[in-house]
Amino acid sequence: MNKKRGYISTKYSINSHPYTSYPDQLCKYLFDRFNMKENMTLLEPGCGRCEFLKGFKKLKMNVRGTDISEESKDFVKDIEIQLCDMDKENLPYKDHTFDVVFSKSFIEHLHDPKKYISESMRVLKKGGLLITLTPDWESNYKKFYDDFTHRSPFTTISLKDVYELNNFKDVNTFKFRQLPIVWKYPLLNYFCSFISIFIPVRVTNKFLRWSRELMLIGVGRK
Repeated sequence: MNKKRGYISTKYSINSHPYTSYPDQLCKYLFDRFNMKENMTLLEPGCGRCEFLKGFKKLKMNVRGTDISEESKDFVKDIEIQLCDMDKENLPYKDHTFDVVFSKSFIEHLHDPKKYISESMRVLKKGGLLITLTPDWESNYKKFYDDFTHRSPFTTISLKDVYELNNFKDVNTFKFRQLPIVWKYPLLNYFCSFISIFIPVRVTNKFLRWSRELMLIGVGRK
């Protein structure tokens, strides 16, 4: 009998999603933008292939991850990964453990995102930072449910609300393009915004795709 394929190996196989330098670039961008420091403790719930954990570890942060899938443990041997179904369980860590809780493309998979934000508040140290990246509903709604495990779409307003309902301070939510060249040259955002209205919904070229499809970043402190 063939072994049943899991979500990660099906949706994010190496063949369809080969490794790139993007995770390391994003980690460095966030590390600098939000004034993270070496030796800070960071947790990534929904760590998937562990690419971002590896990126933050290269920046000399102390990292751990959780995921619903056993497959995650196959992608890394020197980082602690614990199994956790965030819709049914609490994060498997004590209160006030981490300086940063980071997730990318995770919260939209949850039936109860507010519980995840609440659990992040619990495990963060005082002054700790919660960073959440999730697809922007306004620019992704036509293909959001191409992933059948997507449950909870967000806008800048709804993401801000769920942070503030859990008593996070200094909350900021904003739209974000997954294009490192735009981070370096912000004026390119205007060009990307202009061409985005002409780009097909399911375009494969990465520059065109990420010009059209935006992410949201939410950030707040305990």
